[in-house]
Amino acid sequence: MSKLSKEVLRQMISDGGLKTADDLYEYLKDMFKDALQEMLEAELEVELGYAKGDIKNKQTDNRRNGYSEKTFKTKYGKLDIEVPRDRNGEFEPIVVPKNKRDISGIEEKVISLYARGMTTRDMHEQIKDIYGIQISSEMVSKITDKLLPQIQEWQNRPLEPIYPFVFMDAIHYKVREDGQIKNKAAYVVLGINLEGFKDILGIWIGESESSKFWLGILNELKNRGVKDILIFSVDGLTGLKEAIGASFPKSEIQRCIIHQFRNSFKYVPYKDLKEFTTDFKQVYTAVNEETAYSKLQEIEEKWGEKYPFAIKSWYANWKVLSPFFKFPAEIRRIMYTTNIIESLHRQFRKVTKTKTIFPSDKALYKILYLASQNVMKKWTVRYKNWDIVINQLMIFFEGRIESYL
Repeated sequence: MSKLSKEVLRQMISDGGLKTADDLYEYLKDMFKDALQEMLEAELEVELGYAKGDIKNKQTDNRRNGYSEKTFKTKYGKLDIEVPRDRNGEFEPIVVPKNKRDISGIEEKVISLYARGMTTRDMHEQIKDIYGIQISSEMVSKITDKLLPQIQEWQNRPLEPIYPFVFMDAIHYKVREDGQIKNKAAYVVLGINLEGFKDILGIWIGESESSKFWLGILNELKNRGVKDILIFSVDGLTGLKEAIGASFPKSEIQRCIIHQFRNSFKYVPYKDLKEFTTDFKQVYTAVNEETAYSKLQEIEEKWGEKYPFAIKSWYANWKVLSPFFKFPAEIRRIMYTTNIIESLHRQFRKVTKTKTIFPSDKALYKILYLASQNVMKKWTVRYKNWDIVINQLMIFFEGRIESYL
């Protein structure tokens, strides 16, 4: 939080005499009421063409004619608003239209803009263009804070007892904490259920990776009802393999082949990259593990002396790189890469690219949650050839799926 916003917050607490959560709620309710009142005054000023009391610039026979008190429903509860009137009865407010008693849409609009990654400055300008006033960053924060119970409910919701595939990865951000800027990671778990549909199982904000951290996430999934996961597809995240082994010992662990390629190719200069890539394609497209390992040995003979580090990591990670060779093509295509979750991360980056530093974990969590909900609305089609996939999984994982169908 910036120095200015801290001062504003302290002043708000001081001026409002805030001591409890209820005090804060009532104070925010009054703030929202004041903002609406200013919006209405600004609208009438535009309608009449002159400011209140500015008679010399009046160029109309219409004029202000007092107020009508109306009670409106908002997400802060019921508010009594004084709607300004004009003598000719021509004034049609936009923010609180005639014959409308529910104006919670204003808050929804702010949340919608926030979900799309719009900066507070951009929100200020858009609201100012329409209403002639600004909504402060504090107001934006308080409006979106109303999402927190909804987010908590989503994060703790019951999950399905079995997921054939689960993908785990992290995306990193800078977050302000205790006056310092820290590198934080949003750890995302994405599952594919027995019907072949994708679902984000949860998002966790953390500072450092470890087997203990990941074990906590996996145990949380179990506490929410997950009894079995057939295949984990992961990047080489610290401590993840050990955590999976402790919580879901019967699960297959597949390290992302694409990530492995990237890690290997960074040791190879451009002049050899095309040939090196073509050679390695024979490894991951091999018909079985034995053939793949043989191709890897051939590559080592050809390139090992020149690029030893590029080859070494394949041998070191072979146990978590090779599981997909035992499966047919339909299953391989799903499990061999975490691209599914990287695609989600690209959507996250679209809405967070304007924010180089987040003021808190809470602020980061809110925008990732909203982005997640927007993405999941589009996940309406199940995986291609899913009937074939599920039947093959029933053979490879005999006895682990049938009771859940």
